[in-house]
Amino acid sequence: MELHDIKQLRRKFNLTQTGLARLAGTSQSLIAKIESGKIDPTYSNAKKIFAALSSLQNKKELKASEVMNRRVVAIEPESSIKAATKKMKKYGISQLVVAEHDKPLGIVSESTILDALLGGKGKTVREVMSECPPLVPASAGVSAFSHLLKYYPLILVMDKGRPQGVITKADLITRVYV
Repeated sequence: MELHDIKQLRRKFNLTQTGLARLAGTSQSLIAKIESGKIDPTYSNAKKIFAALSSLQNKKELKASEVMNRRVVAIEPESSIKAATKKMKKYGISQLVVAEHDKPLGIVSESTILDALLGGKGKTVREVMSECPPLVPASAGVSAFSHLLKYYPLILVMDKGRPQGVITKADLITRVYV
């Protein structure tokens, strides 16, 4: 954020100069002078204003807990590939979290299973699974995790070391754009 962004951000959050001043612990006249370019604020005042605007931005942003699908379907690493395909079919999903004692180890997907079948290798999930997906806290904002979905088929939402949900591209698109 830059000083010249203050007015635009304040308006984005439907705040008056007085409202922003209250949140930041400064005066309305200071906000007005900064927005008009008449003064450069002290570092401490600029920090207070930016902190107030950031807190508003974070409150409005969707959190992982609001986007995630709470149903985490997992399979143990020593399970057979056939058991994994049956489980995917049963739940109508294309990937499973591979976990042992609630600790995520990786994922197995239709693609990894197909590659294993075509390559003639692997009998167990452990032998064909992909690396562990990214783990994010339930409090993570959408801006913190959305870019990860470009590179991973799912994100695992964790709380106190235990999986709480998964986020796929479909979950994010449905929650944000529909």
